[in-house]
Amino acid sequence: MIVEDRLRTFLNSLDRGNPEWLDELERRAVADRVPIIRKETQSFLRLLLAVRRPASILEVGAAVGFSALLMSEYMPEGCRITTIENDGKRAEQARGNFCRTGREDRIRLLEGDAGEVLKSLPGPFDFIFMDAAKGQYPNFLPEVLRLLGPGGILVSDNVLQDGDLLESRYAVRRRDRTIHARMREYLYELTHHPDLETSVLPVGDGVTVSVRRAV
Repeated sequence: MIVEDRLRTFLNSLDRGNPEWLDELERRAVADRVPIIRKETQSFLRLLLAVRRPASILEVGAAVGFSALLMSEYMPEGCRITTIENDGKRAEQARGNFCRTGREDRIRLLEGDAGEVLKSLPGPFDFIFMDAAKGQYPNFLPEVLRLLGPGGILVSDNVLQDGDLLESRYAVRRRDRTIHARMREYLYELTHHPDLETSVLPVGDGVTVSVRRAV
């Protein structure tokens, strides 16, 4: 837990919510135990999209397409999303969700390992949302930075691991120690990179917002 439960519940009660079709997709994902972005993170993404008003969005980690559809609802007219998903079953579900909601012309899904797919993409993108395998964030970062345009925003989700990142590596479960180390490495790189201005926020499961300095 990063933020006290009562405070999070109160803040979420103030959220105006999403359209019913998005709420229904969220309910299905939760019932199927598909990890999706938390309510607080949804609200934060809506805010950032309103501030930045990107023309192009890249998402690393589509799952069943919920966050891409959320962004498609609140992004400016004419914006396009490219999203990457490695899991074949989830990629198929995401495509179905894009088609059912009539968003397939605004969202392009690329199936495959993000480490390889990123290398094949031309940039720049105005807004990048990182929400893939947490232990791979440091590996993805060089290509993500190559694709992030000047003044672009990089948002990385689930970076504080429900507060476990604050603990010594010996205080976390042995199976989680590699991810623990890699996420600390990732946060250090973001906060010390000369081309980025980064803030780490206790939103949802922890979010970083990095802005690429203009040349």
